[in-house]
Amino acid sequence: MAALQKSLIAAAVAALAAFFGFAFLKINRLSLASREMPVKHLKCHYLPNIEYGAEDITILKDGLAFLSTGLHDYLDLPSFSNEPGKMYVLDLLQPKLIPVELQIKGDLDLSSFNPHGISVYTDEGDDTVYLFVVNHPQRKSQVEIFRLVGEDTLVHLKTVRHPMLHSVNDIVAVGKEHFYATNDHYFHNEALNLLAVILGLPWCNVVYYSPEEVREAAGGIQSGNGINISPDKRYIYVSDILDHEIDVFERLDGERLAYVKSVPVGTLCDNIEVDHMTGDVWLGCHPDATKLSNFDPKDPPGSEIIKIKNIVSDQPVVTLEYGDDGHELMGSTVAAPYEGKLLIGTIFQKALYCSTK
Repeated sequence: MAALQKSLIAAAVAALAAFFGFAFLKINRLSLASREMPVKHLKCHYLPNIEYGAEDITILKDGLAFLSTGLHDYLDLPSFSNEPGKMYVLDLLQPKLIPVELQIKGDLDLSSFNPHGISVYTDEGDDTVYLFVVNHPQRKSQVEIFRLVGEDTLVHLKTVRHPMLHSVNDIVAVGKEHFYATNDHYFHNEALNLLAVILGLPWCNVVYYSPEEVREAAGGIQSGNGINISPDKRYIYVSDILDHEIDVFERLDGERLAYVKSVPVGTLCDNIEVDHMTGDVWLGCHPDATKLSNFDPKDPPGSEIIKIKNIVSDQPVVTLEYGDDGHELMGSTVAAPYEGKLLIGTIFQKALYCSTK
């Protein structure tokens, strides 16, 4: 009996060691650990007033850019300020590019405002601009809907909470109160989420929300991150960050999404922006996620900007547009293009204005 117990214990220890070895290798593979950082610089300068990240940026057709800043206490990622987050606006047609803080009015607890992914919807009837913001007060997930009034004021209209919107990362608005949202984790428990990653469980999804119904629009995603829409509104793009791919879905009647294809990008892409003139897809990416999670200022996380041309075609073209080892910019999350200009945001550092001409 004693010999049998020793054999069982030895087998259990060996199995546990094998699992931890597998888990270590799997996480390193998904994180692209020790990947050589591609370097390609543009003519850039830092945007003033942005000191603690601009996690998401989106730009209207008239050159008005919105920036969500100050994301903190989210998924144990680095953050260097516990102050409430802020929203900024930047007019790219002005000679001096200075982001201006948006004043927020209405029934919203600004002391716990923690903005993440954003999207803008313009009403074609009266040109009213609605800003949708993912908010994480006390690590919860909810969506705030605002109306832009004048040049620098947001009026809070509505807070959206729903059990299916449990771990929201990003959204794309398709109506005044209608949007698609990505969930980046399946479980509320961080240990279970890590286990899901190790086992490769594709249990994350895209949720469609309207005041009339809330339902899953697409599933089978390892970790849904950025989401956006094509200029003709026909396709939805989703970044499956852990699969190192951009998933393409066709938008069908009844706001159903039909999977079309996945485009490999070879890096961990965060938010998605779309050039309103060309339809090119721009991605803010993390070249090595281990450097991001194990933040070391002596060996900082780098930044990588990827562009995809003709994403829906049989031969999409994936190119590196900007790459840095972290000494100019750490932890890029978004790249928003506008007629030869490019805004690059980060999780916790600064934001860049670059020229692509």
